[in-house]
Amino acid sequence: MDGDGRAAGGSLVLVGLMGSGKSTIGRRLANRLGMRFVDADDEIEKAAGCSISDIFATMGEAAFRDGERRVIARLLAEGPLVLATGGGAFMDETTRDRIRDAGTSIWLRAGLEVLVRRCQRRTHRPLLQQGNPRDVLRDLMARRHPLYETADVTVDSGDEDHETVVDRIIAALAARGTAAGAAGRVDADGVDSEPRGVGGRDGGTDHAG
Repeated sequence: MDGDGRAAGGSLVLVGLMGSGKSTIGRRLANRLGMRFVDADDEIEKAAGCSISDIFATMGEAAFRDGERRVIARLLAEGPLVLATGGGAFMDETTRDRIRDAGTSIWLRAGLEVLVRRCQRRTHRPLLQQGNPRDVLRDLMARRHPLYETADVTVDSGDEDHETVVDRIIAALAARGTAAGAAGRVDADGVDSEPRGVGGRDGGTDHAG
């Protein structure tokens, strides 16, 4: 990190479930650090020429995930940026490896009640069409949190205002950048958690989930 908290030469990649605030907070983080912001789901829709809901409906989730993988690879290759990813992107091992090589992964962690409240009016999210939104989100948390936990930085994104969450991210990044070797994962209070060990590291706004 340099003196103003900017990532030194790498991208900042926001991961987490739909409704965690990746796009909204990502824009504010990018503005604060003077970096370019890109929403991966928006870029997927531009590349496909249709909405993510339409991709799911006409080609299926597997085709969407393949396109998502390729779009994220292209964006990371374009240079340092703040990138908001869809909720399922970090589940892909190839994408996780590319994120690791290109910069710093940041998990925006939110509780179930927060996610349900934020997602309840967002009927465009394909995965939420598969059942009761609360049950879908609870299942996604159980399946995805173990991989989100391998992100470099974890920051809670609850009911606080967005600028507070951005402050937390910048503080955690600064702590990580000044830690000896900068090899550990850092949580929101800036304290190094376990080092990156054997086994590697591992949804408009969050459209797909």
